[in-house]
Amino acid sequence: MKKAFITGIGGQDGSYLSEYLLSLGYEVHGIVRRNSTPEHQSSRLDDVRLNPNFNIYYGDLLDQGGIERLLDQIQPDEIYNIAAQSHVRISFDIPQFTIQTNALGVINILEAYRRSCPQAKFYQASSSEMFGLSVDEDNTQRETTPMNPVSPYGCSKVFGYNITRNYRRAYNLHASNGILFNHESPRRGSNFVTNKVVQGAIKIKLGLQDTLELGNMDSYRDWGHSKDYVRAMHLILQHEEPGDWVVATGETHSVREMCDYVFSKLGMDYKDYVVQNPKYLRPEELPYLKGDSSKIRKELGWEPEYTFEMLMDEMIDFWLLYYNN
Repeated sequence: MKKAFITGIGGQDGSYLSEYLLSLGYEVHGIVRRNSTPEHQSSRLDDVRLNPNFNIYYGDLLDQGGIERLLDQIQPDEIYNIAAQSHVRISFDIPQFTIQTNALGVINILEAYRRSCPQAKFYQASSSEMFGLSVDEDNTQRETTPMNPVSPYGCSKVFGYNITRNYRRAYNLHASNGILFNHESPRRGSNFVTNKVVQGAIKIKLGLQDTLELGNMDSYRDWGHSKDYVRAMHLILQHEEPGDWVVATGETHSVREMCDYVFSKLGMDYKDYVVQNPKYLRPEELPYLKGDSSKIRKELGWEPEYTFEMLMDEMIDFWLLYYNN
């Protein structure tokens, strides 16, 4: 039975990855950060909590000693580092914490990995935000696109990406980067724009609120489903050689297009309800992301199963059921 160790196991990706690995017969171990409302911090894991092969611990990427003790004890075959301060807009409000978690946290777990279980395979959750303003001539971003981040979050992820590559070469570790473009689901945090739009539209439909306040309506993103993207994470660690792979759908949509789709599905016109609030604008905006995932499709055989419309429909159905109960 393979053992996997997952940081950020209580998040959207961590919960889907746990379910997927357990379905493949893995023994799954993971950490969540302690907070004052423990009832909520692992609620995404309710479906797997009673599985005898599932194990959860308190931990933090800033506590290298604690991570190292867990890796000494567990001796995992695979390590998935997907913990982060993951909200781009909020990274401008808490830049130091974002850098500590997303940059120093990566080197902490890499050091623990190198010392405790160097035979394991390591996955680092890198991000499309690393590309920032760089776009290739064909209007896409790929593994060779220069990185020009425009947020503390993006900058911190560039460090995590590069230090993972450095440890791969310096210590001959099976350490890989998945450069994931935006991926969503009903489990996405409600302050991320996809769930904010879906929940807001449904609340307006049900008379629970009057308007929806958003930031930049003309930001374009390549949105996929988290379920598809955790399969890509696993595939990356099954490859014989470590490397770096872009994971994306290859389609881009604007926030405005998303609002139009979601509100129309509910029989409304978003223009009647959506207003722009400057407080949701970023100090430096990232206008356009669209990924070229041909490398992972060709080398590892990955293909997304969800379309943008299927993703939005699933989120709408989930929250309609939630608010109608």
